Amino acid sequence: MHRSGFVALIGRPNVGKSTLLNALVNEKVAIISERPQTTRNQIRAVLTRPDNQVIFIDTPGLHKPKHKLGSVMVQKARNTMHEVDLIYFMVEAQHPPGLGDKYISEVLGEVESPVFLILNKSDLLQPEKLNRYRDLYLNLGCFSECFYISALYNQNISKLVEATVSYLPEGPQYYPPDMITDQPERFIAAEIIREKLIALTRQEIPFSVAVVIQEMKTRENSDLLDIWAEIYVERKSQVGIIVGKGGALLKDAGSKARQELEALFGQRIFLDLRVKVKREWRNREEELRRLGYSD
Repeated sequence: MHRSGFVALIGRPNVGKSTLLNALVNEKVAIISERPQTTRNQIRAVLTRPDNQVIFIDTPGLHKPKHKLGSVMVQKARNTMHEVDLIYFMVEAQHPPGLGDKYISEVLGEVESPVFLILNKSDLLQPEKLNRYRDLYLNLGCFSECFYISALYNQNISKLVEATVSYLPEGPQYYPPDMITDQPERFIAAEIIREKLIALTRQEIPFSVAVVIQEMKTRENSDLLDIWAEIYVERKSQVGIIVGKGGALLKDAGSKARQELEALFGQRIFLDLRVKVKREWRNREEELRRLGYSD
């Protein structure tokens, strides 16, 4: 019997969902940052084995929205809960449940799919405290399974996958066996550039940045891949921060992104980055649609 199905990763911002997504398929599919709300879209990662295929869906962290983009992100996460065969409710093992966790558990009470409680970063706590916090989380709802994991160090991931497959229905192979993600190359390139900018900037800048690939094509009579990308910020004062003194920060971000993209695409890359101002883009519906954050 071939099993297949969809699994949603749900939780507060910055609990390690994207790190777990990458660990589950042993590939970098989603960008990672210590900044909350880094994930803005649904990102699918595909794990294919001879007798099963699991499609994991990373979702934006559930939080109280402060702008229209935040509202779109939260709605995407909530919609995903009702469209999957299984849900991972991810929490940080080193902290007891907070108001955000309680809110998410109430939302999960509305879904019919089974829910696994996933205590991430469990390697940071002694067993006694870990078990105490686990019991507090278990009291929040009805969970089919409970797992201690460390997404960063790949602890208990294989055990989690085996349990996941046992809950999936009989079904077809939805994606080709060599496909790791269904995200288009332009999306992946834009996300990698945004990841490097997030890592190099502080304060409000990471939340105000969007990246759009304007053009991406292999140069004629060459193996060089040309990528032209535009970086959008909300205020003119943010342009100088993104560019940096003498263009140093933008050059550093571009260099790091180019190296990772070359390894990913397997060819040399010319990367052109331009910074532009799109005032209050996070609160403008037409801009959110144009940037791919809204349907």
